[in-house]
Order: sequence, then C-alpha cells, then structure tokens
Amino acid sequence: MKTITIIGAGMMGSALAFPARENGNEVRLVGTHLDREIIEACRKTGRHPKFVKDFPDGISYYQIEELSEAIEGADFIICGVSSFGVEWFRDEILPKLHENVPVISVTKGLMNTADGALITYPDIWQKKLDELNKNIPLNAIGGPCTSYELVAHDQTEVTFCGRDMAVLRMIKSAMATDYYHISLTTDVVGVESAVALKNGFALGIALTIGLNQKEFGLDSELHFNSQAAVFAQAVREMNKLLKLQGADDIDNLVLGAGDLYVTVYGGRTRLVGILLGRGLNIDEAKAELKGVTLESLVVAERVAKAVRLKTERGEAALGDYPLLMHIDEIITQKKPVNIPWESFTFEK
Repeated sequence: MKTITIIGAGMMGSALAFPARENGNEVRLVGTHLDREIIEACRKTGRHPKFVKDFPDGISYYQIEELSEAIEGADFIICGVSSFGVEWFRDEILPKLHENVPVISVTKGLMNTADGALITYPDIWQKKLDELNKNIPLNAIGGPCTSYELVAHDQTEVTFCGRDMAVLRMIKSAMATDYYHISLTTDVVGVESAVALKNGFALGIALTIGLNQKEFGLDSELHFNSQAAVFAQAVREMNKLLKLQGADDIDNLVLGAGDLYVTVYGGRTRLVGILLGRGLNIDEAKAELKGVTLESLVVAERVAKAVRLKTERGEAALGDYPLLMHIDEIITQKKPVNIPWESFTFEK
C-alpha cells in the first residue's frame, strides 16, 4: 500500500482518486485555493460536485492550507492542476514538497518561448527544482482519458512518462487496475507534446459539426465525412509537429491521435468548436461558455506562434500546417470559419 497525495481537486485529479483508492492505497485529495467549495462538498457528501458517483470510502480531503499535513509521508504526489495553474504549482507547491518524493502530473500543455521552442511542463518545473537545488523525480500522464469515464470505470489506456523507469513502475503498481491500463516510457517530450498538440486540432474537427448544424439545422444528423477529413489532416500536422519536437516515434503519434479522438467526442473543446462553426466569433463563443476553462485555445495559439518563428528561421514551413494556421486565425484574429479543404490534398 502507498500513500498518495493528489494536489488539485479538478475533475481529472479527482478522478484519479478512484483507481488509487480502489487499489487499497491511502489517498489524500488537496484542493487548490480555487477548490474550496469542492473540498467542502467532498467532506460533506463523499462525492465531487461534478461526478455522479461517490468517491470510494476512506479518502481524506484537505484545503490548501493543510498541504503540509497532506504531503507528510506521501510516497508520491499527483499534480491535478489545469494548465493555467502551471506557474502556481511551480512557485507555490514545488518548494514545499519533500526531497525525492516523485510527482506525476495530469496537466497537459506546452509553453512557447521567444525563440520558438515548445517546452513541456515537466521541463518548466525542472528548471525551478534546479534553482532550488532540489531532487524531485518529475513524471506525467498522457493519453485518451476523460475524467467522467475514468470514474465510470470505462476501459482506459494511458501512458506514464518520466526519466526513471523504476519510479514509473512504482507509480504504475499503485495505480493500475482492471480498467486503468498503463504503458511506461522515458520519452517525456514525445508523450507531453503528443497529448498537448491534440487540443487545438480537436477544436478544428469540432468546427465541422457546427458548420453542418449551421447549414442543416441544430437537430440534423451528424456528418462524418467532414469530421474524418479534418481528423486526418490533424494527424498529419501533429506528426510534423512531433518531428519538430524531436519526437517522431509512432507510439507518440498513436497516443496523440487517440487523445484527439476522445477530445473531439466530449468536453469543452468540442463545445467551443461547434459554436465557432455555427458562426460565433471567439469572444461570443467564450461568452456562451462563461466560466468554462478553455485550455485548447491557449495551446493552439502557443503552437502557432512557435511554428511561425520556426518558419522565419527556415526550420518549418507554414504551408505544412494549413489547419493549425486557420485555427489560430479564428482564435487570434476572429476570422470566420472557412476550412481550407483543398490545402489538405496532395500528390505523390
């Protein structure tokens, strides 16, 4: 049995409490400063406010001020913050964590730099640890997994990545169940890039749903040809982007494509893409989904900026990324949706 502390009581961090606790581990769920009401609800009802199923018995719940108590004696930490909490976790949490206690993160995304590089969140955190002269093994979770389906025990396959295979095996032994299946790899850049890149492209695929609703009516049947065409182009562009990242292993592309598939069929990215396809501009779509965190928009914009900078230096070609560039135009320039279908075709 392990002691596992989850920091961040959002849906994915909280969902991981299910396999963790069902394996007989001691599980402690810590809310961030934004999760106070969630933690109070969990204490009163034993259920996350957005779940339809109670937590397994025996989970302990902590407010952020109780962090020191929650991490004491933990065998590893799960970071469950959103991508908007990356700097907060770096600056407020990492300095307080104990030496040599591994962290594994569900936070997906990439940070762009002024020179066009795309940096993984574990790399951002590692720089902080280097400044602190502190050793904390950093790991991450990637793959197609929605929180509510994990809670429902739908069969799920993910990948844990990190530098130390022994650490990864320890975490897997604590987390793997008969419905939560885990592959392991030391290719952190490949995994983290694959699962981050899919965000903007999932929005692009969802545009086609909105376009068809605009033309044929909100209650019209789904049209799959257009979705499949954009999905195929998204995978092509993801493959090129992974190679730019130095991660061209087929397993990374498969992982990203799987995550792309599940993101298109549920969640916030699908909703905003549909609204944009119906004719709303980005501001109107955000207003319609008030209060919803839209990480996909941030990732798409960061990746597009990086590609443009790389193109200026001759390291990439904008023509290889017509879908990404159009998604970026919609987000940053409020251009209307006009999917560049013919640019997806090729001759060989």
